[in-house]
Amino acid sequence: MAVEGMGIEGLLAAFMAIFIILIFVMIAVYIYFALALMKVAKRTQTKPAWLAWIPIANLYLLSKVAKMHWWPIIILFLANILAGFQNTIVSLIGSIFSLVFVIFVIIWTWKVCEIRGKPGWWAVITIIPLFGWIWWFILWGILAWGE
Repeated sequence: MAVEGMGIEGLLAAFMAIFIILIFVMIAVYIYFALALMKVAKRTQTKPAWLAWIPIANLYLLSKVAKMHWWPIIILFLANILAGFQNTIVSLIGSIFSLVFVIFVIIWTWKVCEIRGKPGWWAVITIIPLFGWIWWFILWGILAWGE
């Protein structure tokens, strides 16, 4: 019995370690994107650049840098609200809203690429599984700190 208890305790410790590592990774990603978006906003003279540090407000800043409407952020809120329902149709609608919001973020990123003098299609590469996440880091680094 003691051996089985040790196994569960070890498993829980491993899950806790993974969870803590994921928290640190998420914080690092957030800081990286905030720094990159703030730098892009400053380079494009979009104010206030400090909005890059505030959740949801950073999406508003992204839309301002892209010189596009901010209202798709409302779609994100609706998607989150609808996703919480147990009804299959309502949660499906929430999923569709999430997909629509992702499309708007890609369009905003496309516009930011063009404003920074880079090819807009670079934004589309971010939807490729696995490689897209790596490219997202590279892309925002290029937009923020590249020539």
